[in-house]
Amino acid sequence: MKLTLSELMDQNIILVKPGLTIHAALELANSAHLIMIQDEIPVGVLTMEQAAQLNPTDQSLSEINWSPVLKANSTTDALTFYQDQPYELYPVVILNASGDVQGIITPTIFMRRLLNSWHSLNTFFNTLLETVNEAVTVVANDGTVSHWNSKAQEMYSIPKQSIVGKPIADFFDRRALATLHILDEGPPVHQAYHRPRPETHVQINASPVIFEDKIVGAISAEQDITQVVRLNEELSQASSQLQDLKQKTNSSDDPFSRIIGKSRPILRTVFFARKVAGSEATILITGESGVGKELFAQAIHKDSPRTSKPFIAINCGAIPSALFESELFGYIGGAFTGAERKGKPGKLELANRGTLFLDEIGELPLQLQVKLLRVLQDKCFYRVGGTEPLTVDTRIIAATNRDLGKMIQTGEFREDLYYRLNVIALEVPPLRERSEDIPALVQAFFQEFAQKYQKTIPSLDPEIMLNFLNYDWPGNIRELRNVIERLAILSEGETLNIQYLPSNLTPLSSRLPSAIYPVTAQNLPRALTPRENSEEIRQIKLSLEKTNGNKTAAAKLLGISRGTLYYKLNQYGLA
Repeated sequence: MKLTLSELMDQNIILVKPGLTIHAALELANSAHLIMIQDEIPVGVLTMEQAAQLNPTDQSLSEINWSPVLKANSTTDALTFYQDQPYELYPVVILNASGDVQGIITPTIFMRRLLNSWHSLNTFFNTLLETVNEAVTVVANDGTVSHWNSKAQEMYSIPKQSIVGKPIADFFDRRALATLHILDEGPPVHQAYHRPRPETHVQINASPVIFEDKIVGAISAEQDITQVVRLNEELSQASSQLQDLKQKTNSSDDPFSRIIGKSRPILRTVFFARKVAGSEATILITGESGVGKELFAQAIHKDSPRTSKPFIAINCGAIPSALFESELFGYIGGAFTGAERKGKPGKLELANRGTLFLDEIGELPLQLQVKLLRVLQDKCFYRVGGTEPLTVDTRIIAATNRDLGKMIQTGEFREDLYYRLNVIALEVPPLRERSEDIPALVQAFFQEFAQKYQKTIPSLDPEIMLNFLNYDWPGNIRELRNVIERLAILSEGETLNIQYLPSNLTPLSSRLPSAIYPVTAQNLPRALTPRENSEEIRQIKLSLEKTNGNKTAAAKLLGISRGTLYYKLNQYGLA
């Protein structure tokens, strides 16, 4: 932050000529500093402090001792000007670019204005530290705390008045403090995982404060990720328990039995997945969010020679980047501040001889993409902080709902890693392309939630199913499952009514052509006349003939959803 001489100067000045008497000058000097001008050039300075020591006489000003004139440009940096100079002992006349006198800086003015500027800057600094959402700690070079903001006070339950001015090592284990390591060693830390206390997990940025090539202190900003770490540990534990339970209960089942549906797109995908399950090739599963990519990964694992070995899943988008490397590769004891003494194996090591499922692979940080590529190439890796390579025999299955091709073009994803992962590509179709599977999925989910909530699920109003068949399902199977759970919870009486559906689940009857009579709340109870039936059947048959029996194309030609077409085919015995 630059501080110019113009910001320090006092503009309360009067320009006088040498012939002025001391008596007259003293009257002027009661309220201003005097600068003597000769031939339009400042040749002497009489400050108010100096004038107070003179006696009023009729002598001219030229006969007294004036302070020498030191001149400087108003835009000059004040600290640069005064550094290593004796100017603070003398008044300095400040000139503008044209050489005109603008003001004066006396030793008293210099100290007062500099102190005011320091107070102002300190206020800005304190306000900034209290505004940020991180716990900010500032320590001097001896380790004493000079600033402790409100967020730090909240995170560690240590009042500001209790810690400021005292050694930070009095409140934390010295070995677990990143700020003290920086004071000793110097290198800054960026977005690193840090554990200053056993119960606290943070992501930290910390840097030394360097003045004249010496470390004079350190400052750190910490974001609390304790809850994220705990949730991730609980999720991993629950996932592991769930996997154990599923392996026990489904060990003799068809691995693909949990993938429900008889539509051509899903049967084709299951057929291809069965074909590649027995291989050792890396698989990249693509598809929209909620289509069931992890379900396919689990089925492939169970149908492979690795079925008795671990299936380990990790969501690349759910773990903070600072934690991801240690989560994936593990770490040795003492690898970083707060690490467990015995170290910890990563997901890759836990999946040895089994399968590692990398969900949302498009979210993997670029620096870790390089290390994952090495694992795929060399089958070895290093734990964080380790120097000995570890060899693993792990099959990798990755999944994404993003366009990795576009990410390669924008530099967000490595092209070489993409080709290593994409040895076998498996695309899971969205629910809107397999709407004929919706009735079976609905039935399966109702059975699941009837057991979960210990209640008998009433019969489904036909209008609800028609809404299901006509809806696009942007959230795919996950969205359908959530809707069924909602209906199961709200169900009362003998029939589930359409009033329990979310507002976005409305029929698309306005899109249907008049030749195919939409089945909606208004006409569902009415039976079509023979003439209407005949015309509808004719239109359906004509569309199938034009599309060589392709039901997807026929539905598009008719302007209805494929689910509605299947409903009509079953209704008229044309299926």
